Amino acid sequence: MPRPFRFGVNMLAPAPGDAWREKCRRAEELGYDVILAPDHLGMAAPFPALIAAAEATERPRLGTFVLNAGFWNPTLLAREAATADALTGGRLELGLGTGYVPVEHETAGLPFGSPRERVDHLQRTVEEVGRLLGSPDHQPQPVQPRVPLLIGGNGDRMLRLTAEHADIAAFAGGRAVPGDKAGMLAPLTADELDERVATYRRYAADARPEPAELNLLVQLVVVTDDPGAAVSHWLPIFPQFTEDQILGLPIVLVGTADEIVRKVRAQRERYGFSYVTVMEHSMEAFGQVMGELRASG
Repeated sequence: MPRPFRFGVNMLAPAPGDAWREKCRRAEELGYDVILAPDHLGMAAPFPALIAAAEATERPRLGTFVLNAGFWNPTLLAREAATADALTGGRLELGLGTGYVPVEHETAGLPFGSPRERVDHLQRTVEEVGRLLGSPDHQPQPVQPRVPLLIGGNGDRMLRLTAEHADIAAFAGGRAVPGDKAGMLAPLTADELDERVATYRRYAADARPEPAELNLLVQLVVVTDDPGAAVSHWLPIFPQFTEDQILGLPIVLVGTADEIVRKVRAQRERYGFSYVTVMEHSMEAFGQVMGELRASG
């Protein structure tokens, strides 16, 4: 029996208070289950943004998607997370990753570190934040007995860490382009994503009674009768792919509403992705198909 669908929207564009609250209310009106905030320079600071989202909405959960662990001291992060969970009435989902954009670390005056060093820091962060939030002596106290933990990453060590600790395993559907300091991600093909999910499941089989909820971050949603035109701007960015190959990428949902519904259902069947996150610019488009997807369970 597959998990029921959940849908999240990752809010990318900073906005003044009234405008921020209005778009969060719109996400709730469309039926999104989770309102998410990323952790990139130039975007809204995640915890204040989520607290403002909570004040404007009633139902959606609020998540960091994902925090750049290199920006955070674990003790201070535990304080932030506990405060945010308390101020949102126990609606927080804590998403963590290593960080993948070197130029952001340079701008912040923080070391970027090797892949091994970044995963080491994330592991220490996950373990220490978990210990602090689970301690009855920690102040402030979160509302939830356990704040759900999402970990995002594709590498073997990341997937093992996710299998051991995370309630939600998040797949970005891309890998960092070597040497690109701005954090360019190259999309994973369907077969490459198969292999990454299978690796996670292998680690999870040894670490937990059942796998975590699986999340996919979708980069593009367009409801259209002309899918080629909708992805034409991707062709010069990713010249290694043909138009048909781009349309076949797991992170691309382009076509008629019925075609998108079929693809999302098929990806849940193939990979186990029951939690689907879209970018803010796709919020309205994906909102057109969520009702039909929910009807399928």
